[in-house]
Amino acid sequence: MQIVEFEIKGMTCDHCAQTIAKKFGDKTGILSKNISYPDASGRFEYDPGKISKEEISEIVNSTGHYQVVGEKISQNNESSSFDLIIIGGGSAAFSAAIKAESLGLSTLMVNGGLDFGGTCVNIGCVPSKNLVRAGEAAFHASHSNFTGIRPKGADIDFAQIIKDKKKLVASLQEKKYMDVVSDFESLTLLKGWATFKDRKTIVADGKEYKALKFLIATGATTNIPVIEGINEIDYLTNASLFDLEEKPGSMTIMGAGYIGLEIAMAYNRLGVNVRIIEFTDRVLRTQTPDISDTLETQMQKEGIEILPNYRAMKFEKSGNDVIIHCKRPDGSLIRLVESGRILIATGTSPNTGNMGLKNLGVELTKNGHIKVNEKMETNLPNIYAAGDVADTPAFVYTAAFEGKIAVENAFSGTGKNADYSSLPWVVFTDPQVAGAGMDEVQAKAMNIPFEVSKLELKDVPRALAANDTRGFIKLIRNTETDQLIGARIVAPEGGELIQQLSMAIKYGITVEDLANSFYPYLTLGEGIKLAAITFGKDVSTLSCCAS
Repeated sequence: MQIVEFEIKGMTCDHCAQTIAKKFGDKTGILSKNISYPDASGRFEYDPGKISKEEISEIVNSTGHYQVVGEKISQNNESSSFDLIIIGGGSAAFSAAIKAESLGLSTLMVNGGLDFGGTCVNIGCVPSKNLVRAGEAAFHASHSNFTGIRPKGADIDFAQIIKDKKKLVASLQEKKYMDVVSDFESLTLLKGWATFKDRKTIVADGKEYKALKFLIATGATTNIPVIEGINEIDYLTNASLFDLEEKPGSMTIMGAGYIGLEIAMAYNRLGVNVRIIEFTDRVLRTQTPDISDTLETQMQKEGIEILPNYRAMKFEKSGNDVIIHCKRPDGSLIRLVESGRILIATGTSPNTGNMGLKNLGVELTKNGHIKVNEKMETNLPNIYAAGDVADTPAFVYTAAFEGKIAVENAFSGTGKNADYSSLPWVVFTDPQVAGAGMDEVQAKAMNIPFEVSKLELKDVPRALAANDTRGFIKLIRNTETDQLIGARIVAPEGGELIQQLSMAIKYGITVEDLANSFYPYLTLGEGIKLAAITFGKDVSTLSCCAS
């Protein structure tokens, strides 16, 4: 096996990179390929007995639009021994590399799969929220909360929306990741797959690298369910959906978790007819039913079809259509026809395969995540894990935090812990769903004495003034201490409120403190005060000036 990396001229977006990659197809002798628009490069592992690097260059040039202008020099230094080897290239990996540089550690970052920057910037948070906001703009151009305002609709250029999204992704990938580490003196970047040879050695691109400590930060990818015929259809995941410049007429989304719901609302508002198939009884099944009910009501009002307790049994191609054979709640079978695209959004699986972890003895959970303690330590003393690959909350900000403290604990002995008891999170549907701490189900399971206050937005002056009373604010308090232990918010822009409640939980603020604090009138935040008052009073009967 040999490796060549070419500098390629002419790419203007990720679609260009995909076009070049397709030219190779199953070309004999090509073992792997990674075409990167942001890096203007194409990296190929190949068998020199079956294909030459000159032939590879000619295939790229044969596209007519893109041109190989030379070979790129590897960023590797000559050393194969480091203080720290980071496997992965997402937020946990970059956070770890930044901390390692500040500690003066020689570090190797080995990244395969997605471009440097990982899931969030390339195929997750950034593109999805950009399209969510685009969908909101289109929706509000044709819907008004005020009877005296009659919007005339939006002229949607779907291809331009996707092109703008690609530019944003490329810009942030460069500015927030590559530029940040570009002048690091002790960091070496390597594109390739890493496999553990032993507890102190990995093999990447046919070469061995040793380190004192390792951080595994390989993230997670979409979990593809085992359903007959699924590999015969051209399904999408979030890794491929966001680059489609041609708007599908319709889309069936498999899964009603937060990824599926955010995509459903965004694409439906951009003019795609959306249907959701969910094998459990409701959307966002991890949350309490009142949250699911509010979301389902809004989504159905906007024309999204939701099929709860439907289980896909088989996919079948029929011309340009896909037939989805489903079992309905009553056990009967139904054939659903999808003439557009099918999106798989049935959760994620950690990227722990083909790394030699089982032979190494790294302990995994039943779902394949790497088991870590609050210090990000695995069961092996020199190996740490962080981010979505570990059995910790899967958010970009927790991944970054974990990467940082993993390096600190590994080399500084600081003993820093990850405490997620007040962790804030947001689902970017409309209305948004936000939470921090525990809900009433979790409090009951932990035998904590608790009480719930639930304030409908119809009792919040800001919501009344905006003619938008969708949702509620729910607080959970410990009845023995009066301290806030949890919060759930369903509201337009509700995510902007949750950090305050997260801090209240973290620092033991009481409900009485929340009720007696000052809040600007006619803000959504005033709803927190009213929800706190609701523990002892019916706020619907109070004056706006009541406290």
